[in-house]
Amino acid sequence: MAKPLLEVAKQADEFFMGTSPIHQAMSRLSKTLGEMNIPFAIAGAMAANAHGYHRTTADVDILIDRENLARFKSQHIGLGWVDKFEGSKNFRDAETGVNIDALMVGEFPGDGKPKPVAFPAPEDVAEVSEDGIPYVALKTLLELKLASGMTAPHRPRDLDDAIQLIKVNDLSQDYADQLNPYVADKFRELWQAAQIVDDY
Repeated sequence: MAKPLLEVAKQADEFFMGTSPIHQAMSRLSKTLGEMNIPFAIAGAMAANAHGYHRTTADVDILIDRENLARFKSQHIGLGWVDKFEGSKNFRDAETGVNIDALMVGEFPGDGKPKPVAFPAPEDVAEVSEDGIPYVALKTLLELKLASGMTAPHRPRDLDDAIQLIKVNDLSQDYADQLNPYVADKFRELWQAAQIVDDY
């Protein structure tokens, strides 16, 4: 059943004010992982928000390696955090109900098949924000979004995210030269799309 319009608007207001359950879950998770000295970085839509493209999302993506994810789960599943199902890499914040999706270091975005762009070690690509939360750097976020959208037709949002990040960060076409060659041409293509201004 669709949510009432007023409820949707209220949730959007909370999100953009930074007080939503998604923000609460991200802060709780960041605090817990930080206390455990586990390297991680927030990725996905929440990272896009940190880099200036503000849109809502329903979950939190974290970049983490398999060993550290297992260490976190061994100490905290059942204590404020719940596995999605037995053996799942993903889990849920029991307090807010928000899902946490784990992006595993060494695995591949999009269709999951081997490609020149893989999920990197978080300590190599994290930028810590003013609130102390590490987010995936813009360059890496674009590479992951582009590689995902290029290989997973069911994820067109990733390519749109890239367009919006190009716009909001006023990136030049030459920014493609900094990116992994695998995604550079797609960046140039989307850069062209980002220059189009809707006349309405």
